Amino acid sequence: MPAAPSAQIPPVYHHLVGDIQVTALSDGTLERSLELLRSIQADEAQKLLADAFRPGVVISVNAFVLRSNGRSILIETGSGKYLGESAGHLLANMSKVGISPASIDTILLTHMHPDHSAGLTDLTTGKAHFPNAELVVHENEPRHWNDDAAMARGTERQKLLFFQQARDQMAPYRDRMRTFRQGEVAPGVTAIPCHGHTPGHSAYLVSSGEQQLLVWGDMVHIPEVQIPRPEVTIDFDSDPQAAAASRRRIFDMVASDRLLVTGMHLHFPGFGHLTREGGGYRFHPQAWQQTL
Repeated sequence: MPAAPSAQIPPVYHHLVGDIQVTALSDGTLERSLELLRSIQADEAQKLLADAFRPGVVISVNAFVLRSNGRSILIETGSGKYLGESAGHLLANMSKVGISPASIDTILLTHMHPDHSAGLTDLTTGKAHFPNAELVVHENEPRHWNDDAAMARGTERQKLLFFQQARDQMAPYRDRMRTFRQGEVAPGVTAIPCHGHTPGHSAYLVSSGEQQLLVWGDMVHIPEVQIPRPEVTIDFDSDPQAAAASRRRIFDMVASDRLLVTGMHLHFPGFGHLTREGGGYRFHPQAWQQTL
C-alpha cells in the first residue's frame, strides 16, 4: 500500500480580472500570539477566533503575480529567510507554475515590512532574486526606513527586523527603484495610499474592462478579529490611529462599491467581498473557481 501523502497541493490559485490574470501564491504562514493586538481584550479576541473555528493565530502570507500583454508584475515578495521555516516559500511556489524570477518586470510593494519585502534578495549573498525587475514603492517607504533618527528611536528588534532589513533588501535595486505618491503605477494598476500601518502603506486597484480587484495589503492581519472589529490595531502599526482610520475608509469603499478584494493576510487564496454587519463587517470568501 503506498504511503499517504504528507504535503498539500501547491498553494497557487488563478483569477481573471478582465484580461489580467492574477495568480495568488502562498509564501506560507506565521504563528503568532493575540498579545500583538491592541484596542481589544484578549478574551474578546479569543472568542472571535473560537467563533470562527480558529484554534489560534495563524497568519497567511500571500503574494500575487499579474500577467497581461506580455508583462509580469509581482505584488509583494514574501518573507525570504527572515521569519522562519513556515514562511519564505514564494520562489518555490512560483517555480511550480513556471514563473521564473527573471520573468518579473515590476515588483510592487504595499510596504516594506519583512513579510512583504524580505524576499527581494538572498539573505546569504545579498544578491537580487529578481534580476530584471523594477522596484516600485510609495515614496514614504524608503524615506522612513532610511531615516537614521527614526531607526534610533526603534527597539533593537525593530532596528534589525524592520529598518536594517528594509535597507538590505533595497540595496540591489537602488538603480531601478521608482517611487510614487498615488495614481497609476503600472498598466491597469492604481495605487491607493492607506497610510498608518507604515508611513507609505498602499493598496493596489487592478482594473481591466468592467472588472476590478483591490489588493489591500495589510488592512488586516487577523481577519477573524479585525474585520468585525476594525478599530483593533496591531503592535507593529507605525501609527495605530491612522491605521484604524485607513481600515475603516477602505472597508467602507469595498462594501459600498461591492469590490472584490484580496490581501496579504487573508486566508489563502484570499479573494472575497465585505458586507456591513453591526458596527463592523463580514468577509464572504469567493466561491472556488475550477477553471478560468
